Amino acid sequence: MGRVVLVTGVSRDIGGRFARRIAADPAVDRVIGVDVVPPRTDLGDVSFVRADIRNPVIAKVIAGEEVDTVVHMSVQAAPARAGGPGGSRTSLKEHNVIGTMQLLAACQRAPRLERLVVKSSPSVYGSSSRDPAMFTEDMAARRQPRSGYAKDVLEVEGYVRGFARRRPDVAVALLRAANAVGPGVSSPLTDYFRLPVVPTVLGHDARLQFLHVSDLLGALHHATLGGVHGSFNVAGDRILMLSQAVRRLGRPTVPVPAFAVDAVGGLTRQTGVRRAQSELTGFLTFGRGVDTTRMREVLGFRPAYTTPEAFADFGRSLAPGLLARPRAEREPAAGAEPALTTGGDRA
Repeated sequence: MGRVVLVTGVSRDIGGRFARRIAADPAVDRVIGVDVVPPRTDLGDVSFVRADIRNPVIAKVIAGEEVDTVVHMSVQAAPARAGGPGGSRTSLKEHNVIGTMQLLAACQRAPRLERLVVKSSPSVYGSSSRDPAMFTEDMAARRQPRSGYAKDVLEVEGYVRGFARRRPDVAVALLRAANAVGPGVSSPLTDYFRLPVVPTVLGHDARLQFLHVSDLLGALHHATLGGVHGSFNVAGDRILMLSQAVRRLGRPTVPVPAFAVDAVGGLTRQTGVRRAQSELTGFLTFGRGVDTTRMREVLGFRPAYTTPEAFADFGRSLAPGLLARPRAEREPAAGAEPALTTGGDRA
């Protein structure tokens, strides 16, 4: 018998794509996709169950389907489409935090459960001028997030670690996946890069790491079947400065004070861009770097795309920018970007 996998958040594009991918693996017998609204695309061999993870009924789904592996992908930074977990910040927090608590309570009572994989985020490290050059998994934020998605993720990870202590028989993997990019990916950050004129924070040039969406799916797949325990930073090698990223897209920039970035984001809502959040502003000010040694040596996963390669593939899916890009910017020479290595605090 193959594995029986339950995947949350399948109405979103990445959740649905992962569910279809894992269902095609011969090591998997059945995949059950769970969300509060039906997916807009065909899930293929995935059995969809319309359920809210905030409701204790999720325990009946896990028990009734004899699930042995849970992949939790519904902790989100932005509201889903209409009918999903609400558009307000309060309802989104309830979905992220209370939903995770209910899901873990259901997992606690599931005797057949062997593996739990949670898609998390490097947002737990925050973004500040006091950050180290690279965050390792055992480091904490220099400035603890007090609100927003980063605080949600921090609380979710705390509950997951508590579950791991209570159920040492279950292999628990937390994947702190960098911002996903690639053709068709929509997120607050990719919406920002789609602006015809990109606002940047005056006097700052953030360090960025990306993960190609195919590598995100690959890392989740690897962790689901590998049964490795622990927390892992998952990102493409090397970094891009924000100025380099925008220049490669051929977009003009307008430097503004940090307090004005949210206002600029609000003015561009008519173009379909979500209002910039304060934590996104912090990220665009300082950026963040994560060390991926444990990803390679313990998890045993190596992304196919580096950060510059992943961003280049995303850029090719966009309409041409307003500025001509030099050939050297479109096709950077090998080794042209700063190496992504472990290091001490920045000067």
